[in-house]
Amino acid sequence: MHMEIKVLGALAAHERGVPVVPTAAKPRQLLALLALHADRVVAVPTLMEEIWGQNVPRSASTTLQTYILQLRRKIAAALAGDPLLDAKDVLVTRLGGYMLRVQPGQVDAHEFERLSDSGRTAFELGDHRTASDLLRRALALWQGPALVDVPAGAVLELEVLRLNEERTTALERRIEADLRLGRHAEVVPELRVLAARHPLHEGFCAQLMRALHRTGGSWRALEAYQRLRGSLVRELGLEPSAALQELHQAVLAGDPDHMLHPAAAD
Repeated sequence: MHMEIKVLGALAAHERGVPVVPTAAKPRQLLALLALHADRVVAVPTLMEEIWGQNVPRSASTTLQTYILQLRRKIAAALAGDPLLDAKDVLVTRLGGYMLRVQPGQVDAHEFERLSDSGRTAFELGDHRTASDLLRRALALWQGPALVDVPAGAVLELEVLRLNEERTTALERRIEADLRLGRHAEVVPELRVLAARHPLHEGFCAQLMRALHRTGGSWRALEAYQRLRGSLVRELGLEPSAALQELHQAVLAGDPDHMLHPAAAD
């Protein structure tokens, strides 16, 4: 199998360079879900829940088989009559479900998770340079919101939410690694954009405050705190967390030691 699949952006799948993504919405959903769980069996009830939610029609079993057949036809066309490989060897029927077989490293979401996990391990071991490099490579795989062109049912919706949260966590950890390496001035522009896009995200605000403080912009750090506090109070009726309030006090007091020893990223 030579299938390459991208889900971190628009859905794309190629078998030997030939695109195999169907144009119809529901087969696209199936392919996306099978790709996210590549080399693992996805149960028929899970596939049906994704396609029809709680209103599964009586004809669902037959219709699902039709969608699977459509996907196999696309794969078969890409295989171009290979005598050693059949579409059923790629999109495999298993007891109770289906499995999409791919080579390791061919699904970008899986590569993102592998690199992100390795980056987290390096960070926890204190190797911030390696952590920054690995997490940067992981984040570079993203070409936009996950499965941006696929209609998401109940199952895919949760998968996309999980991936987006993992992306945010990896980004926050990569920036933290850069801060530990003293790259404060380098990350300020990026953090300004992130703080503006995520006005309620305390992690990005705290990192921006520390970076600004270290580059001589303490008053701008205080401004960033006030913007976040205003958003929290206005949108949620909440004050910033105790940790962020402590950071605010440290900036006011000009306490650089506090900035040098932040809590480790989760």
